[in-house]
Amino acid sequence: MFVDVAFPISSYRVFTYRVPRALEQNILIGVRVRAPLGRRQAQGIVVAKHKKPHFTGRIKPLTSLVDEFPVLDEYLWKLLLWMSDYYLTPLGQVARAIIPTRLSTRYRPPTRLMVRSNEMADRMPELVAKAPAQARVLRYLAQRKEAIPVAKLKDLVASPPVVCKKLAAKGLVTLEVVEQLPDATGFTFQPVTKEVHFSEDQRAVLKQLEQGIELGNFQSYLLHGVTGSGKTEIYIEAARKCLKIGRRVILLLPEIALTPQIAGRFRAVFKDRVALWHSRLPHNVRAWTWKRICAGDFDVVIGARSAIFCPVNKLGLIVLDEEQEQTYKQESPEPRYHAREVALMRGKLHRAVVVLSSATPSLESYYNHIQSKYVYLRLPERFGGAKYPHVHLVNMVQEQEETGKVDQLISGLLQDKIAQRLECNEQVILLHNRRGFAPVYYCTQCGEMVMCPHCRVTLTYHRVGPALRCHFCGYVRPELPLDCGHCGSPHLRLRGTGTQKVEDHIQATFPQARLARLDLDTTRSTRVLTRRLERFGRGEIDILVGTQMLAKGLDFDNATLVGIVNGDTGLFLPDFRAGERVFQLIYQAAGRSGRRRKRGEVVIQTYNPDDPVIKHAAHLDLKTFYNILLSERRELNYPPFSWMVKLEFSGKKRALVAEVAEAVGGGLKGRYRGLEIVGPAFCYREKLRDRYRLQMLFKSSKEKDPNGTRLHRFLHQNFVASRNIPRSGVRLNIDVNPVSLL
Repeated sequence: MFVDVAFPISSYRVFTYRVPRALEQNILIGVRVRAPLGRRQAQGIVVAKHKKPHFTGRIKPLTSLVDEFPVLDEYLWKLLLWMSDYYLTPLGQVARAIIPTRLSTRYRPPTRLMVRSNEMADRMPELVAKAPAQARVLRYLAQRKEAIPVAKLKDLVASPPVVCKKLAAKGLVTLEVVEQLPDATGFTFQPVTKEVHFSEDQRAVLKQLEQGIELGNFQSYLLHGVTGSGKTEIYIEAARKCLKIGRRVILLLPEIALTPQIAGRFRAVFKDRVALWHSRLPHNVRAWTWKRICAGDFDVVIGARSAIFCPVNKLGLIVLDEEQEQTYKQESPEPRYHAREVALMRGKLHRAVVVLSSATPSLESYYNHIQSKYVYLRLPERFGGAKYPHVHLVNMVQEQEETGKVDQLISGLLQDKIAQRLECNEQVILLHNRRGFAPVYYCTQCGEMVMCPHCRVTLTYHRVGPALRCHFCGYVRPELPLDCGHCGSPHLRLRGTGTQKVEDHIQATFPQARLARLDLDTTRSTRVLTRRLERFGRGEIDILVGTQMLAKGLDFDNATLVGIVNGDTGLFLPDFRAGERVFQLIYQAAGRSGRRRKRGEVVIQTYNPDDPVIKHAAHLDLKTFYNILLSERRELNYPPFSWMVKLEFSGKKRALVAEVAEAVGGGLKGRYRGLEIVGPAFCYREKLRDRYRLQMLFKSSKEKDPNGTRLHRFLHQNFVASRNIPRSGVRLNIDVNPVSLL
């Protein structure tokens, strides 16, 4: 027997190996193996089996099996093949993305010896007289109904296992070895039970979803529900219907911050049939969860982007909550996939229902609904009769002119609103989408900024830990420099605002308030994140300051004020999606306020109150703003009116990167009508991690190329077959449907 093996390398080749007879019975497609690759042993995945090799000559044997059973079922295998072709990525690299790092199908949870007492009152006097150690243990166990670990008895006797085995031999106790399952309790809220009364709009949406689930065919829906419209309850009822007919569910969330609260809500309904899956889980929890999903022990899997690859069989429903979020796109490493696209393909393979859900859909999904590619479901009202928040727009230019304060952080209006909410024992969320204390440290004499030596970006000042940090490569400077490295001036100062600065200012202004911050710096541990959100939910925190992870999905009854410290953040970035993202962030953040009986308020601080993005976001006017965006995109032939692929060239020598990109651009073959090529041009962030970056865009008009097949054929011809890089030292990355051009 011979097999083809794909390795997680950049080559599109597969390698053929002979299967030793001892392994033949266990070799299946989808099993991982170890095999010689050059001078080393490498781990790959079996992608094909043959009785005869494709060529003559010496063929090396496989070394060993890694798995006891395939880590990919037939559906995931077909998905892998599709991803390799669609995202122009070698099979082995796609397999590496699908299969969790350090996954072991041979994982066995550690065991421990448990002991419980039997009925034995008549033997106690005998034990007290002849075996006092056994008597102490027996008396202790008699007071407990459940089994306990033998190791817990070490305070009673010197050798608990020996004593317990003697008691078991006399029939006085029962010993059993049990698996010690990984502790995942720190990654979810306590189950939250709610009494739900659906509105007419919700019942209509549910009826359509349930009919689609019953049919057992692939169908895609866009669930467009305003913030606070009860979309989570819709997911739960749709999942209940799915489980009733013997099928299972995957629910994707854009932020790990959202998983604890929604998982708690699902576990209140589906108990221990709910699994969590995301990158912050410890490796032992991931291994244990993967095996149990393979075995069909979970009916619902909730997680971030990578949960779309969980080996859920009999899949009937896939939900993408906040489907517009950029975090659903894997930027690096390959494959640069989008979970929305993968979910739709997986839904087709399983003949499952796919629900894309958001209060602010991506422009692509919104356009697809207009083109009748998705069934459109609408929830226009907030759940339970809650009212939309009252939105205040504060012109910070005018505010600073009136107060005479330069670089004013919090306006008088927002400060007054915070004070009012604290007096009423209500809670406040403050959003500022930039972490650290200040993003710039510069010289007031020559204007030189302190930059990262590995990236062409400024270093951010943090008041805790190393003073200056690069948020791209992780470089740190332990202390602030005292003199300018360019002109030698000692006059350096900080400029700009991060969440740490907002936190300090609010704490100084409201010293009695209980304050917490939620950003990447404070939530590297999922347990810390979960506990902090739970504390806010219980009312133990008055003001929560944070980045965009606070802006979506979270549901807190007593949060009645949302303050957006700078609504302009990201507005003027040179990316065609910049305005769409800022609008969505403001709209979503506003939706965290007043989600129950108490009407909420939102204060948006801006230096550009007349900008269309800010104006329409302040009025929560999505339809008008999206129509403006669609007109602009059509005129410039940007998505959703074209298919787009980005080629990124990178290398350590700037001139060489430019030379290679120009040569590749000039040697392209098979150009066709409807294909527009932009660039090559250096990226906005020209240098990251010591590599200069240059990009070239391909836009293929959907009028000429309805399904994107012409663009893919062009790319396969020019880059997959030949990997068209004429000189070494330059790396080429291909990004299909990029979400960022920065």
